Amino acid sequence: MNIREIMSVLIMFVFVSISHVSALEACSNCGSMQVPYPLSTNDNCGNPRYRVYCNNGNLEFLSAQNVFYEILSINSSTYKFIVRPPLIQKNTCYSSDLDVGGLSIDENSPFNISTHNTVFLLNCSETLLLSPLNCSSTSPCRQFEKVEGGSGCSGTLCCSFLKDSAMNSHRIRARIGGCTAYTCVVDFDLDQPVQAWNYGIELQWLPPN
Repeated sequence: MNIREIMSVLIMFVFVSISHVSALEACSNCGSMQVPYPLSTNDNCGNPRYRVYCNNGNLEFLSAQNVFYEILSINSSTYKFIVRPPLIQKNTCYSSDLDVGGLSIDENSPFNISTHNTVFLLNCSETLLLSPLNCSSTSPCRQFEKVEGGSGCSGTLCCSFLKDSAMNSHRIRARIGGCTAYTCVVDFDLDQPVQAWNYGIELQWLPPN
């Protein structure tokens, strides 16, 4: 066997080995949702630093405060996924994660909040009027009151802002004395009707080294 033949065999071996390892590393579906590498639902697949959870056929993300958020969609090519915002209680305009201060992500994890989220803070105290956020009567958060999920916050002070790179990328705060509820819209487009907005919180992950 000459050198060229040996090299061809080695290249084929490496290719087959990589394909085999990749197949082993990808986790099986959770319900109907694919779980792309490096996301991991157990110790036998994916990368353990990128842990998500398959609970009763629903893929979920666990916050630093031990609150589960359902994953609605995943885009593995951009290293991003969208989770469902917390439910808002109609009678109080409180987010379901208010008792833990809203969404918080471990800063040592590979996950963070992307810059594609427009955040609506709801039922806010008047101290927010001193902030640079858009708390005006024309703020898009006023439109959110027209959909069922935001109807319980109608008439309260609300503010909106784009979650840009200058802000904390690991937290969306909700608290008594500040704003008690929130929701997010991904890739917000004011020209679309409020019912067509992409409600969700887009998270992203850093690719493995």
